[in-house]
Amino acid sequence: MPARPLSDETLHLIDAVRDALVQRCGASVLEERALFGCWAFFVHGKLCIGVKNGEMLVRLPPEGHGAFQEMPNTRELSPGGGMQGYFWIEPQGFARAAQWAFWLDEAVAYNPRAKATPRRRQPAAGASATSARAKPAAGNGPSRGVAEQPESPRRRHSIFEADD
Repeated sequence: MPARPLSDETLHLIDAVRDALVQRCGASVLEERALFGCWAFFVHGKLCIGVKNGEMLVRLPPEGHGAFQEMPNTRELSPGGGMQGYFWIEPQGFARAAQWAFWLDEAVAYNPRAKATPRRRQPAAGASATSARAKPAAGNGPSRGVAEQPESPRRRHSIFEADD
C-alpha cells in the first residue's frame, strides 16, 4: 500500500529543516531518507533531525534528557526511557525564530558525539530493494534531494514571518 502524500505544512517544514542544516553543516555531509514513517536528516551519517506530521524529531544529548523532558511542547520519543535523547517537538515549540534556532543548534552540536547506527545489510543479489534513501516516491515526499539543492543565501520561511 502506498504511503499517503505529505501535507503542505510537513513539506514546508522539511524544506525549512533542509535549508537550516545546509546552512549550518553544508550539503556535502547531509543525507535525507525515509525512516520509520519520518523524513529523516542525517549529518555525517548520524540521525540529527526528522520531520513527521508537522513535528520535528530531534536527537539531543542523553545526559540532558531530564531537562529537555521538562521543556514545553516536547515529548519523549519513547516514554518508557528506551530512547534517551530523542524528542518530538510540537509546532508551538519551534514557531519563533529563537526556538527554531535552539533546537537546530542543540541537535547539530550533539551530532559529532552521537553514535552512528550501522547500516542494514543490502539484500542478496537479485532481491528487490527500494531506493527510498535518495528520494521519496513521487508524490509522497519532498520534491528535491539535497544533491540537487543549490547552496543559496539564507531563506526565511513563513513560520517566522511574524517573529522579527
